Amino acid sequence: MMPLGVADVLLILLTALVCAAVVACAALLVLRRARRAGLTLRLMVVGVASVLALATGVLAISAEMYLSAHDFTVLVWVLGAALLCALATAWITARAARSSVRGLADAVRRVGEGDVVDGGSSGWREFDELSAELAEVSAKLSEARADLERLDSDRRRFLAWISHDLRTPLTAIRALAESAEAGLADPEAFPGQVRAQVETMGRMVDDLFELSRITSGSLRLRAEQVELLDVVSDAVADVSAAAGEHRVRIVQQGIDGHVLWADPHQLTRVIVNLLTNAVRHAPEGSEILVFAESPSPHRLVLAVLDHGSGVAVEDLDRMFEVGWQ
Repeated sequence: MMPLGVADVLLILLTALVCAAVVACAALLVLRRARRAGLTLRLMVVGVASVLALATGVLAISAEMYLSAHDFTVLVWVLGAALLCALATAWITARAARSSVRGLADAVRRVGEGDVVDGGSSGWREFDELSAELAEVSAKLSEARADLERLDSDRRRFLAWISHDLRTPLTAIRALAESAEAGLADPEAFPGQVRAQVETMGRMVDDLFELSRITSGSLRLRAEQVELLDVVSDAVADVSAAAGEHRVRIVQQGIDGHVLWADPHQLTRVIVNLLTNAVRHAPEGSEILVFAESPSPHRLVLAVLDHGSGVAVEDLDRMFEVGWQ
């Protein structure tokens, strides 16, 4: 066998490159024309193009080498068998890929319907990574949907609470106005009664304003040194009228002698809310105890105790929900 010269090697390389380039251009043209075709056709075109690039180069070089007709026929059959194997391999691979794509499409549809999907295994690393990301996104969307539903429920409950509480002073003012029109109102007590209902509505408006500041994060505490006795005394004075109506007595214990660093206005509001709730639910003729103790030098515990039924265990987590009563 004579060794190949430089010219022969260059000719073989040039022939192989030209054949491969022609087949590649033809495959790209087919893929461009079939842009709307499915994955199966695209993979089969790529598989056929790979085998044809090799086959045309081998046949062209064989023709240049003046192979016998018998050897050339054998070579054609071998390349034809390789082409059929490439087509079968491309078709099987395309079916597996289409199955994975269908699974992802079904998962996307389920996510759109609000379901939580699990990341499956298809054997394709890229598809598995995409499936895992889709499962994570579906879980986050489910959590966000649950939060949105909870916020909407809180909003409806809050509006119902506001409507109910505003209706009480408005009804009282209407009753006072009707009694005044009928000449049945006490002229001396009428202005005070109206003012009391207006003050009730004013406190509710103030509470709404404070709530909006809290939820928006714009509330700023102005802490200073305050006497606990002064704060508790002011809070007790605010609810003394309601306590008298319910025949409930408020008793203070251990309040004197404590100085703390706090916002007096907001601390008074907290104590008033606690006392108002205690007065509302305490039995008539019972006693409400407001006491303070200092278990350590830098710690102060303030408590309001009443004889009401208390909060059910299942509702403890809802105590700080807006509008919950």
